[in-house]
Amino acid sequence: MKKALILLAAAMLSFSVFAQNAVAAEKGRGGAMGFIAGCCFGIRSGAAYNDGKEIQWREWCKLIPYAGIIFSIWDGVDGAQGVTTANLAQQYGSVYY
Repeated sequence: MKKALILLAAAMLSFSVFAQNAVAAEKGRGGAMGFIAGCCFGIRSGAAYNDGKEIQWREWCKLIPYAGIIFSIWDGVDGAQGVTTANLAQQYGSVYY
């Protein structure tokens, strides 16, 4: 009985994810890449990707095992120094921010 409930819950989750991806893909960017951006990089990166922005190289580097912590610390240091998205847009271009 537990296995059946788990299987049913997994199937419902899968259908809901695929249905949302299909709807998002019709509207614009969304879809599988929008899911990866939101899941791996957070809601802000996912939403920015769906708004037409690209994912920056420092965000991709966070996926590297063990080395990703360095880029997370780098982002934390930038945040502590008061770096804004306007500063990042000036440095890296408006394609990313």
